[in-house]
Amino acid sequence: MKKAIVVGSTGGTGAVITAELVKRGIPTVAFGRSRQKLEQLARKLGNPSNLSIAVGDAFNPDDLAAAAKETDVLFHCANVPYHEMESKLLPLGESVMEAANRLSLKVVAIDGIYPYGRKQMNKVTEEHPKQPHTKKGKVRLAFEQMIFSQRWSETKVMIVRLPDYYGPTANQASYLGGTLESIAAGKMAFFIGNMKVPREYVYLPDAAIMVVELAGHDKAYGQNWNIPGSDIISGNEIVRIARQASGTVKPVIPLGKAGLSLLGLFVPVMKEVVEMLYLTEEPLRLSGEKYERLIGKIPATKPVDGITATIRELQKNV
Repeated sequence: MKKAIVVGSTGGTGAVITAELVKRGIPTVAFGRSRQKLEQLARKLGNPSNLSIAVGDAFNPDDLAAAAKETDVLFHCANVPYHEMESKLLPLGESVMEAANRLSLKVVAIDGIYPYGRKQMNKVTEEHPKQPHTKKGKVRLAFEQMIFSQRWSETKVMIVRLPDYYGPTANQASYLGGTLESIAAGKMAFFIGNMKVPREYVYLPDAAIMVVELAGHDKAYGQNWNIPGSDIISGNEIVRIARQASGTVKPVIPLGKAGLSLLGLFVPVMKEVVEMLYLTEEPLRLSGEKYERLIGKIPATKPVDGITATIRELQKNV
């Protein structure tokens, strides 16, 4: 990898991938809509000499192509709000792929587990049949099919799939991000879904290491890759660790279908979470066997360490 561009670099996954690239000394372009957020990211990373910023619209392939000149790998970390997924996810992906195809770039697309549908095995491998039963799962599967389309004959592409995630950059981009932000700030918090059922979460700095490592292997392209978390953990245990790290004990209220539907009257994205609640009752866990066999050791920060580090980092911004 000679030079990379991270599209959506100020988001949850984009920020940690940008940080990991910079840490490895790889010249990197941070691309996003907000100059203010891009400059804030650069400052947080210490304004490194191998980081430049580019402001533009990811829905405009001309903006992307102009920013991506002289790069050889594009990390597609941009996303759309839940309630706009059906109308905007594919146009966003089309724009990214059009720009990448013009410049013959390699593309690393960050995605989630929704296309897998309901699990049919203990740890889901990349070969798991994709039979989504939700609107969002079906849109995500269409996104995968578009990404791997033969239309993009000048590109090499991979999709890396993350479970729900957490970390200092997650913010509202993940189910758990808002919960930990509120606990860090000493405020009442909401927890989406069942708090008793253990689920898989990946610590974003661990995920970034794996994603960047994959991007540097030519043999990794043309495939799906699962990025597993280190362990499974219940919401109750997450809250216990977060409260201990923050020194606060404000209430944490679980949100099920009724609560999310009510909030959805005022915050449209919350209503859209309802159809994905099955993942909090029937957790899906990813297998990392393929990564370990073909790439190497999986970094696995224990939840107690990752959650504690996240809370302490978030408190610096309170």
